[in-house]
Amino acid sequence: MPGASTESRILDAWQANADAWTGAVRNGCIESRQLVTDRAIVDAVLAQSPRRVIDLGCGEGWLTRALADAGIAVIGVDAVPSLIEAARADGGGDFRVLSYAELTAGALRERADVVVCNFSLLGEDSVAGVLAAVPSLLEAGGVLIVQTLHPLVATGDKPYRDGWREGSWAGCGEGFAEPAPWYFRTMGGWLAAFAKAGLHLKGMLEPIHPHTGRPASVIFLAGES
Repeated sequence: MPGASTESRILDAWQANADAWTGAVRNGCIESRQLVTDRAIVDAVLAQSPRRVIDLGCGEGWLTRALADAGIAVIGVDAVPSLIEAARADGGGDFRVLSYAELTAGALRERADVVVCNFSLLGEDSVAGVLAAVPSLLEAGGVLIVQTLHPLVATGDKPYRDGWREGSWAGCGEGFAEPAPWYFRTMGGWLAAFAKAGLHLKGMLEPIHPHTGRPASVIFLAGES
C-alpha cells in the first residue's frame, strides 16, 4: 500500500467526504471533539499569545473561526476546494485552497507566530514535506502546534511501529464513504520527523478523555532547533 498512490488516496477520500465531514463538525457529532480535543487545541494556541496563525489543513474552518473570534489574524489552508468553500461561507478568516505539495514548494509566503495542524497530518512523504516547510512559515521564536491521535492509544491491537493503516469514520456520524488511509507514527516516529525538519520538541500535552481516563490525543509544540 505505501507510496504516492496511498498519499493520493488521502486527498481523494477527503474530497469525497467533505460534505459529510462538514456536517459532522458543525453538528457536534464527534464526542471526543466536543469533550476534549477542540478546546485543547484552542487553548494550546491561545497560550502562545499569537498575533497571526496559519491553520494548515483547516477543513471547514472551525478552528480558524475560533481563533479569529479571539482577535487573531488567521490564514486557513486546505487542499479540498469544497471544504474551503464551506469555510468561506461562514467567514472568520483568510481561507485558501493550497495542497501540501504547493505548500512544500513555497507557495505560501506569509509568516506567523503559530502554525497549527489539528488532526491534519495524515501522510508519510507529504507530512515530511510540510514539516520541512514549517520553519519558512514561522516568525522568529514561532511555534508549530500539532494535535494528532495519541500513538499509544491509536495503535490498538496492532504492532507499535510506524506504518500505513486503513482509516475509519467510526464515531463521526452518517453519510461517509470510503475513509482515508493514514500513516501511523510512534512517539519516536514523531520526534524523528520533527528533528529531520529542523524542529525540536518544546512541549507536549496529553488531553485526557473524561469518560475513558485515557489520552484523547497528543499535542506537540515544536520550534526551530
